[in-house]
Amino acid sequence: MKQFIHKSMAIFMAAVVLMTTMSFTIDVHYCGDKLVDFSFIQDVKTCGMEKAEPAKSCSNSMVSKNSCCSDEQLIIEGQDDLKQDFSQLTFEQQVFVASFASSYISLFEGTESKEITFSDHSPPFIRRDLQVLHQTFLI
Repeated sequence: MKQFIHKSMAIFMAAVVLMTTMSFTIDVHYCGDKLVDFSFIQDVKTCGMEKAEPAKSCSNSMVSKNSCCSDEQLIIEGQDDLKQDFSQLTFEQQVFVASFASSYISLFEGTESKEITFSDHSPPFIRRDLQVLHQTFLI
């Protein structure tokens, strides 16, 4: 069970790193307010309305020149630099990092004194033998 958890966490962390560093674009084609097509890989298919020539007999030429179709491109940028630069830390942050590192390292240092503090004391006086009193013996 423990190996399964470790493997699943490793896969999850690898997927997170992959998704944060990956850049991609989404092409979207709208005809009016209606979504016609979207694509991650190639150019989108159009509805064919933008290729139609405006009618020359139309009295209002401004309306015929504007197309109801629109193309949008969503660009999602990933991270390029994953290495943190510690040279730009403020003085307070440097003090915190130094004090944290020294206190963390001191947790793993052994004590040099081999004193046994309870050797000077005698064991407690037992008035009665409780095992004999209650007739409970380990076999």
